[in-house]
Amino acid sequence: MTSFAFDAALQQQIIGRLRSFDVRRRPDPGSLKHAAVAIVVVEADVPGEAAFLLTRRTPKLRAHGGQFALPGGRVDAGETMEQAALRELHEELGVLASADEVLGRLDDYPTRSGYLIAPIVVWPQGQVQVVPNPSEVATVYRVACTELFRPDSPEIVPIPESDRPIIRLPLPMATVNAPTAAMLYQFKEVALAGRDTRVDHFEQPVFAWR
Repeated sequence: MTSFAFDAALQQQIIGRLRSFDVRRRPDPGSLKHAAVAIVVVEADVPGEAAFLLTRRTPKLRAHGGQFALPGGRVDAGETMEQAALRELHEELGVLASADEVLGRLDDYPTRSGYLIAPIVVWPQGQVQVVPNPSEVATVYRVACTELFRPDSPEIVPIPESDRPIIRLPLPMATVNAPTAAMLYQFKEVALAGRDTRVDHFEQPVFAWR
């Protein structure tokens, strides 16, 4: 599989690709709540390799408890998408990043559960110490970026409940479903592989519709 060094060259490559990507921003639909998530590039458990942070939400949460997710949440009044993603990153994982550490943005992704999610790519400087908030996060993983390039990934599967297929990503800890899988797949395609790829046509599994 393709490997990615955690270095300035990769950082500049991601910045360049995100800047040249024509982000699809959906107009405010009125019926959806705005949310933002952070795709956080960090050093993997293997020194020198690039990874991203993935969480498993605590089962006690009312919405989507126990599911795999990117750090993020609802946008507060007066916040930009970037500000919301950075705030949620700090609240959930104790990682304090600044606006200067935001590399760019991917397409808005509408969910069946009523959110319009903006994925924000963040590269915090220095050693990132993750301190999960136990009221929100059960586990946090550093997933090597190379895992997004597995030959069995992504899984595109039709379901009888929708005319759109679902997308799943096999990862070492579990198979991750959309919306997280869709946003990570676009991160892989656009930021890491340099391919303009859309993902908002991918469906989420039925259990995530609520």
